[in-house]
Amino acid sequence: MTDTQPVIRVSAVVLRDERGHFLTVRKRGTSMFMFPGGKPEHGESPAQTAIRELDEELGVTLEEDRLELIGTFSAPAANEPDHVVESVVFSHPSVPIDGVAAELEELRWLNPVRPFPQDQAKLSTKVLEHLGY
Repeated sequence: MTDTQPVIRVSAVVLRDERGHFLTVRKRGTSMFMFPGGKPEHGESPAQTAIRELDEELGVTLEEDRLELIGTFSAPAANEPDHVVESVVFSHPSVPIDGVAAELEELRWLNPVRPFPQDQAKLSTKVLEHLGY
């Protein structure tokens, strides 16, 4: 990462199931899995972005007062060469996931055992390491 690389700002949400696995998603036309989330619309806070993106991507309703800030993380962007992604990452209690929107190709519940899969985005790996995995 260099200071001259364009920065993509996003919000992401860590969701865990009853087994302790983490929900990761792969967007259509890409090869890397990451935590669900996306880019803000004009005037949105990071929490508002996270709530809207998970509704759009997964059809779930998150409650803003139940979002817990994990932190802000940066890493090489998984799907945009020569870009850096900077993500405000939240956790939220588990919610039922029924399916995916058109922009997502696949869901994967990741068992956080090392080594992490090669197709896991670096930013997600940083978050898992921060959480002690």
